[in-house]
Parts: sequence; structure tokens; C-alpha cells
Amino acid sequence: MAGPHRQHPEHRHRRPQRGDTEAGHDPTGGAHGEEPAGPDAAPDAVRGLSVAQNGYQLEALSAPRRVGQDGTLTFRLTGPDGRPVTDYTTAHDKDLHLIVVRTDGTRFRHVHPTMDGEGTWSLPWRWTVAGSYRVFADFVPAATGETLTLTSTVEVAGTVQPAPLGPDRTRTAVDGFTVTVDGAPVTGGSAELRFTVTRDGTPVPLQPFLGAAGHLVALRTGDLAYLHVHPMDDSAGRSPSDPQVVFTAEAPTPGRYLLYLDFQVDGQVHTATFTTTAR
Repeated sequence: MAGPHRQHPEHRHRRPQRGDTEAGHDPTGGAHGEEPAGPDAAPDAVRGLSVAQNGYQLEALSAPRRVGQDGTLTFRLTGPDGRPVTDYTTAHDKDLHLIVVRTDGTRFRHVHPTMDGEGTWSLPWRWTVAGSYRVFADFVPAATGETLTLTSTVEVAGTVQPAPLGPDRTRTAVDGFTVTVDGAPVTGGSAELRFTVTRDGTPVPLQPFLGAAGHLVALRTGDLAYLHVHPMDDSAGRSPSDPQVVFTAEAPTPGRYLLYLDFQVDGQVHTATFTTTAR
């Protein structure tokens, strides 16, 4: 992903087909939900709105259901033959990138589970606040070489306090750093997004992270559909003192989008969050 990963076009009574937008119900009780596409979105224009795409499906999603409960987040990815996918093409240094975010856009996490010999992905998990969470699996099956983004929902019991979206932000503070973004996504074409990291007014050199200078996830507010986002460069040939990382983005529809930039300094990964409007 320098997130979402480099993109390419493109229960079990009936395997959902391409263009389906229902997140579905997991018969194990792990998670369920519906994620309808935006009113102006064509099926091929957005990603991350369905449990299934091109015959691949996210199944058996299970996670703790209460705040503060230690447990494991697990799921399988199955292919057109109904069997678990075990052969992946590495993208941005990983076979699979997992994004978890509450449906109001808060509590973003970008993590990397491990897969066992049966094709089940898992990692230790604990929720800190209640709410409805979207879980995105971003991966490239070796059989096709196409990036897929599949999603489902986990409901975490407890009192929910939604966070207001607020105005657009081109500057944010995180962990003592100030991060700014120059540019915004546009519809009908690609736009350049340039992020700069400083600390106490001084540019901060960025270390390579997942094969690039940074990693960007962009989600449309409301339905949390993915934008097409591509890194402009990789870590090779970059100046060690460069405080900037650049991506190109294309928005499927006008509207507001959430940007989550992962960057690494001194061996520690930080996430800066922005809100922007595509026109």
C-alpha cells in the first residue's frame, strides 16, 4: 500500500460477485455489516466497500467484542475456488496490510498480521473504545497480480462517543511533530499530495517505511471507500535528510476524504491524520 497499495483497475449461498457492495454477515458471529457505495460511485470507481471482489472473499472475521477484552483478530481470504489463499505477491514489503478504523474515521490502525499454514491471518487484539469498526484487508493474490481491498465490520459493545469530523486540515500535530500537506485530491484526474514533517520548526529526515518514504491511506468520509493513491518514489535514491514524501491521488467523486500518513523517524512509526475536500 503506500497506501492504499498500488492499485490496479478492476454465509456462502452465493459467492458475491464483482460490484456487490454488501459487507455481508459472517456466520461465525465474528462481524457483520453493510457498506453501501456512495450515490455517485460506479462499482469500479471505488474500493473497500465489499467483502468480495473478483471471486476473492474475506471470511470468518472474528475479534473481541468488548472494550478492554484481550483476544485475537482473525480472518481468512478465500479465492474463486473457495479455498483459503496462501500464495501472495509482496506489496510494500508485506504480503498483506490490515487497516482498522472506526466508522467515524477515528482510531486508525495499520498493522500486519501473520498467516498460519491453513491460510488464516491473525494477531493479538484489544479495543480501547466502543463503536463500529471497518476492517480492510489489502493484498495481491499471486494468481492474479491485482491489488484487492476487501472489508467487513466489527461491532464493539459499549457507550459510543462519535467524534465530529471538523473542518479541513492541512496541518496537524502528532507526537511532537508538525506535519503539513500541500495539495488535495481531485476528480477526473490525478493530484499531487506533498507532506512535510518538522519538529520545533526544523525539517525532520524521514526513514524508509514499507519500501517508501511514507505510507498513505485515503478514505472517503461516510462510506470509507478507498481512493487510488500511489507513492511518487520509493526509498531508493532518496536523500537521508529529505523531510518530504509525495503521493498522487485520484478521487472517484467530489466530497470529503480522510488522509492517514504513516511516517518513520528514529525507528518509530507515527500517523498524521488530515481531512481534505476533493472537487
